[in-house]
Amino acid sequence: MSAVDDPEETARYSRRGFLKRAGAGAGAVAMAGGVGAAVGAPRAVAARSGAVATAPTTFGRLFPDLPPFAADTDSVKSALRSLGAKGGLLDAQDNIGAGPIALITDPALNMNNPNNPTHTAGTHFVGQFVDHDITFDASSPLGVPTDPNRSTNSRTASLDLDSLYGAGPVASAQMYQPDDRAKLRIESGGIFEDLPRASDGTNTAIIGDPRNDEHMMIAGLQCAFILFHNRAVDYARGEGFTSWQDAFAEARRLTTWHYQWLVLHEFLPLFIGQAIVDDILKKGRHFYKPRLGQAFIPVEFQAGAYRFGHSMVRPSYRANLKGDNGNPFFGMIFDPSGDGQPDPVDLRGGARAARRFIGWQTFFDFADGQVKPNKLIDTKISTPLFTLPLGAIASHDQPQVLPQRNLLRQLTWSLPSGQKVAGEMGIQPLAAADLAELQPYGFQKSTPLWYYVLKEAQVVARGLTLGPLGGRIVGEVLIGLLQTDPSSFLVVQPAWQPTLPSVGSTFRMTDFLTFAGVDPATRHAQQPAYA
Repeated sequence: MSAVDDPEETARYSRRGFLKRAGAGAGAVAMAGGVGAAVGAPRAVAARSGAVATAPTTFGRLFPDLPPFAADTDSVKSALRSLGAKGGLLDAQDNIGAGPIALITDPALNMNNPNNPTHTAGTHFVGQFVDHDITFDASSPLGVPTDPNRSTNSRTASLDLDSLYGAGPVASAQMYQPDDRAKLRIESGGIFEDLPRASDGTNTAIIGDPRNDEHMMIAGLQCAFILFHNRAVDYARGEGFTSWQDAFAEARRLTTWHYQWLVLHEFLPLFIGQAIVDDILKKGRHFYKPRLGQAFIPVEFQAGAYRFGHSMVRPSYRANLKGDNGNPFFGMIFDPSGDGQPDPVDLRGGARAARRFIGWQTFFDFADGQVKPNKLIDTKISTPLFTLPLGAIASHDQPQVLPQRNLLRQLTWSLPSGQKVAGEMGIQPLAAADLAELQPYGFQKSTPLWYYVLKEAQVVARGLTLGPLGGRIVGEVLIGLLQTDPSSFLVVQPAWQPTLPSVGSTFRMTDFLTFAGVDPATRHAQQPAYA
């Protein structure tokens, strides 16, 4: 099968054309988030790339003819809030009082929130990074029906890393090194790397998407991508790209294509299963069918299927092995007691201190016995996500309960029920008995799509991957974004394989982190201060 819907159009897009677009930045909006914004409360400002070749700037629908799962009434909103409330059906009831270490090491504390033995703890954070690269709804009001075709997507519907590059070295100059415009800015938190931050006392991250400083793990990924790009600049110069413009463009191509490879070959199979990936690549997309250069983000993906990662978040993590005065740094992902602290006790973003860096051996398998697992994809959400810091909410509004926000978002987009979507896709719907717990809320027969996707994964795939409905939506959209992007490796050079150094015959996230210089071995060899 061809990599794109319209192969005859592919010839119009050469690698040279991509390099020209990658360095342009013309007409794009400047960096997201004001440099003077309050700590942990970045301003949700559009920052679309000047390099992307896809056209649509709004959201859209996969199934425009399906009715909403429920009417927009006060009683429905009340039922959704009740379903998503802290202490309610979705709350995993984690024993927060046991502390962050015990929640990782004591299996008895995870009976209601079990581990996924097939995923490492970093998998869904890469999924979040991908989400921040392709979708940013900064305007639609929560729980108020809104037309997605009139709602701006402040990201580009393309796996082009505009959340990393902003509008490029010219229009987003504050994100780039003033003495070498081919390289992105990176700073130190005292031991290892940190995001560049405003010097006005706010610690506001100077990055292309403010959400990539919501917590330490996503900030650490942003740092890793910055360092990967900067090392790719050095590599490009060694290959003869002498001007800063050419070195930047080649490094961006290398970074973007290696990232796209990881999404397609490592993370998407983990999310949806290799069988669905192979079926889409071999037999085509049946539901997500934009033409070349016309990609968009469907709301069934944005607010329904792709929010599955929220169920995989652990209540606590070991951020690193020796950052806390030579000891491991453990913390809840979010903890209200961290509010207002300059070096918070939890793992929220928006702060700088020596211990606030990521030791990636916790999150990805470097074969040293240190990696930790994810949580299963199911209808249990870790308890700390029921009390989000306002700084972790791009719109900076209530409620601070993540499941309530997800459920109210089903009303925002008037999403159809999981049962209706299953029927439209020709997939056997879940039985009423599988959703019996929703009867008190009135959603047993017409279930909010987000909840349905989680329950389908739990019932059909044992929580290890998404089920057939959720997996098909996620797979078709992410593969479709690659197949309709004139600059992706699938379109420009379908047989391309990663070219930068790797440990083995395949390129994995551990190889990406190693090339970036943030792997455990490089950490061990480095001096106690990042250089």
